[in-house]
Amino acid sequence: MKYLIAGLGNIGDEYANTRHNIGFVILDAFAQAQKIPFTTARYGDIATTSIKGRSFIMLKPSTYMNLSGKAVKYWMDKENIPVENLLVICDDIALPLGCTRMKKKGGDAGHNGMDNIIFHLETTEFPRLRFGIGNDFARGHQVDFVLGKWTKAEEDIIIPRITTSVEMIKSFALAGIERTMTAYNSKG
Repeated sequence: MKYLIAGLGNIGDEYANTRHNIGFVILDAFAQAQKIPFTTARYGDIATTSIKGRSFIMLKPSTYMNLSGKAVKYWMDKENIPVENLLVICDDIALPLGCTRMKKKGGDAGHNGMDNIIFHLETTEFPRLRFGIGNDFARGHQVDFVLGKWTKAEEDIIIPRITTSVEMIKSFALAGIERTMTAYNSKG
């Protein structure tokens, strides 16, 4: 069983440690826990590992956030991964800071990266893990907020939730999405 875990973010030092790059951060934590490196490949950086007979292909697209669908579609086709074995990780301003939610399907919720994935896959029927970044910004300053760096106070909240997110990825592949949602979504 193969799984494509796509963490959304933007490449480049100027985007490192920004709220919008939480998908990259979570995959980096997963790879570090498994002691595996990312290597540059077509449309992104890839790391692969196996856990209990399940193959994990982690993708950090290099297409920039708003064109993430091109990379996700390429790797799904290349690795012959069914849509139900795709997990997209992204930031979400509609969720409180550090709140994580796994869902089987859904719309783009105003997220341009998700919108592009939906466009390329021609479906909304794929699992996603949304990571709450809060919405502590003034009207009209959403872009500045999502592309802004984490504060120290925010980091204190999100660091343990990154670890939880890594556990959720493993659970998604090993226990299934239903059990994962039951076990983790109620915890905030």
